[in-house]
Amino acid sequence: MTPQFQSQSDLQQATFGAGCFWCTEAVFERLDGVHSVVAGYAGGTTVNPTYKEVCSGTTGHAEVAQITFDPAKISYEELLNVFWHAHDPTTLNRQGADEGTQYRSVIFYYDEKQKAAAEKSKADVQANFAKPIVTYIEPLKQFYTAENYHQDYYKNNPQAPYCTFVIRPKLEKLKREKA
Repeated sequence: MTPQFQSQSDLQQATFGAGCFWCTEAVFERLDGVHSVVAGYAGGTTVNPTYKEVCSGTTGHAEVAQITFDPAKISYEELLNVFWHAHDPTTLNRQGADEGTQYRSVIFYYDEKQKAAAEKSKADVQANFAKPIVTYIEPLKQFYTAENYHQDYYKNNPQAPYCTFVIRPKLEKLKREKA
């Protein structure tokens, strides 16, 4: 029997900002049907921004995770559901101690179908939150890959303080909610 290899054309992408991209990346990397997650920047005006520039809050970029997924195994709507549970979409420009526009809650859509799904999902989950959802829904104009040391950060640095005290509890919470 010859193995079936999936064509790259069968894969789709989603790009979400949900606070620190290390957290977002760690959450989505664990999902069946996700092929890759790349930490990066989107939504601003600076071309090829650096982490230091994005952290300054002057570039307009958000820290994001670009997710490449197989829609035959996990739908865009399922990714959106994880997105809503992986952070607090009711806090403006802040997730935990991370504060600034670079940590805003944002869904960058690739086409009108993703835009409609994001808007519907946002309206549907609003009932689960006491405060209004402040998540932006915007077209993805450009994605910039973050520096190499940001890629697979949790996987490569599980004992780092941020991973121990912020990412690991978030992953454990999501695992309990899924059970």
